[in-house]
Amino acid sequence: MSVTSRYREAWEGFWREASAEPGAVMWDAEPAVTVGPHLALFDPHLADPALPLVDLGCGNGTQTRFLADRFPRVVGADLSVAALDHARRADPAGQAAYRQLDAAEKSAAQALHAELGDTNVYMRGVLHQCEPDDRQALADGIATLVGDRGRAFLVELSGAAKAVLRGLASGPAGPPPKLAPVFRHGLAPGEVSDEAVPEYLRSAGLTVLASGELPLVTTEFHPDGTRIELPARWLVAGRTA
Repeated sequence: MSVTSRYREAWEGFWREASAEPGAVMWDAEPAVTVGPHLALFDPHLADPALPLVDLGCGNGTQTRFLADRFPRVVGADLSVAALDHARRADPAGQAAYRQLDAAEKSAAQALHAELGDTNVYMRGVLHQCEPDDRQALADGIATLVGDRGRAFLVELSGAAKAVLRGLASGPAGPPPKLAPVFRHGLAPGEVSDEAVPEYLRSAGLTVLASGELPLVTTEFHPDGTRIELPARWLVAGRTA
């Protein structure tokens, strides 16, 4: 199974329109408040930190470049060619490699695993954006990439985020400027329950090793100047003997 053409084109349109300015995309917060805290949770569960790391759904590569300073080999993978264009332009030194990947396509995930071997995977806020029919296939793709020795760290919006997003979208002035393009391109978060995420991973043959709650920090702010944070959950998963 591969992702639908509608979903693919929605992401291409979003990233073609997106500014290259740091923080212009709503979820493109600086690593100090995103992947940095996530690594503190991920590191204790890594069976082999020397494995290549795949930043799945890397977008414009802000978090990928941070990861490339901390892991021996990092590949930023994304469905969108336009997103990868942003990532490569922002990384002229080539700290990381970048790859177009439909991780819901079984053969594509298998081909990347054949090239890299077992990998550690970092994925932030991708599953909840997927079409319903693609979610299990994406989890299966993650399982293929981690193989026997890798570990996956996922951050996904929790069920409580829906009310927050609805409130932001229905304000008197309409959605905040950085949220409006998300809705305009048909990328509004889907309906994924908190219980469904670990079940997708278990169905893919992975064991959830740790989980907890941590907000998904954005680059958008409330009128009072406080940063918008969306309720989210994190999970670490991998195969166990």
